[in-house]
Amino acid sequence: MERFHPSEVYEHFVRHMNTPRVVVDNGVCETATLVQVHSARKNGVLLEAVAALSDHGVCVRKGYISSDDGRWFMDVFHVTDAAGRKVADADKLLARLESSLAAAAATADALPRPAGCDSSPAQNEGLSLLELIGVDRPGLLSEVFAVLHDLRCSIVDAKAWTHGGRVAALVFVRDEDTGAPIDDAARTRRIESRLRYVLRGGARGARTILVDAAAVGNLDRRLHQLLNEDREADGRPAADRPTTTAVAVQEWGERGYSVVTVSCRDRPKLLFDVVCTLTDLDYVVYHGTFDTDGDHAQQEFYIRRLDGQPISSAAERQRVIQRLQAAIERRASEGVRLELSIKDRRGLLAYVTRVFRENSLSVTHAEITTRGDKALNVFHVTDVAGRPADPKAIDEVIHGIGTESLRVDEERWPRLCSTQGDAGRDGGAGGGLFSLGSLVKKNLYNLGLIRSCS
Repeated sequence: MERFHPSEVYEHFVRHMNTPRVVVDNGVCETATLVQVHSARKNGVLLEAVAALSDHGVCVRKGYISSDDGRWFMDVFHVTDAAGRKVADADKLLARLESSLAAAAATADALPRPAGCDSSPAQNEGLSLLELIGVDRPGLLSEVFAVLHDLRCSIVDAKAWTHGGRVAALVFVRDEDTGAPIDDAARTRRIESRLRYVLRGGARGARTILVDAAAVGNLDRRLHQLLNEDREADGRPAADRPTTTAVAVQEWGERGYSVVTVSCRDRPKLLFDVVCTLTDLDYVVYHGTFDTDGDHAQQEFYIRRLDGQPISSAAERQRVIQRLQAAIERRASEGVRLELSIKDRRGLLAYVTRVFRENSLSVTHAEITTRGDKALNVFHVTDVAGRPADPKAIDEVIHGIGTESLRVDEERWPRLCSTQGDAGRDGGAGGGLFSLGSLVKKNLYNLGLIRSCS
């Protein structure tokens, strides 16, 4: 029988008696819906809250994180729908958030498990998951989907990101004939071998792994992890990499914090990408503010490592900057957004991406979804050199696939998804960043945690 330290049992009791409490209010702010989350502190709870908001399709416009540096914390988020309006179904949002956070709390409230046990929620049961990482090149996804089609693997869902000359993809598949997961060892080896050949090239090579889909948690977080494990963010020094994202790390020795400031263009899931990266780098956010003004976002976080210490070296500081810049930019979808809504059929993805390739279009991001007999897919495309796609090529693709099925999305977040233009309001690597005399410091003063906010 496994024994636990008394302190672990007490922590479990505290969290069990103080599960997260969520308040959703449409009456406080004229322009946004207010979401408050109160909870006992535990590692990763902030990420769970932000992920729940992102998963339910709301955009965080501003907010703050406050903690007593001990057992309690409070998050306040001002959120809107994708069109920038208050959330119309506030009651439904409240119910969904409460359900998501309660599930997260139930997972976290369990007493610690032996090393190696997976506590991730089951997702995509009945499917097999391919994790792909390799060198990006024009037409790569077309080749991947063609191989899977040839091997009689039906693609149900998929996500693919490209950044820094690398590509990462999560592809959920099942046997095309039986609809069952692919668990035959010989067939698995054949699939992995064929895909590794397609992903060949580069000093770091390629990796293809067929894993249990039920063991995977948040897919966006897993894509970040794949590219971080691949060291895509470390390809060039941050100072040498063209960027519209300004990230700085400073020290506040008086309180033992490292202060991370981010200034960049706003876009959906920006806050999730930053918090996810800090969490996966084993930092805890104790306080923070985030604000948007038009298409510009500014964020500031007061962090420590899991051991309670601030960032201790220039190399560690540089690593945080590189990882945050990469995480922010790899989701900033380049190119024209194409939406495909069509009846699903065998080989559909292989055919669609082949049409892209034949018209000299390269897919930079892809999100594949199947609901019943309907395929609902989103692609971001550029020309093969990464430049804006030729409108004539877009027209050829639309007419080739079907004007009733494929369309250009010209309205959905056109400003937020743009990566063109200046590097933020003030430009440069440090323009527009908060200083140590920011809103966070005022919050700490109001909470009585410091004597002065000057």
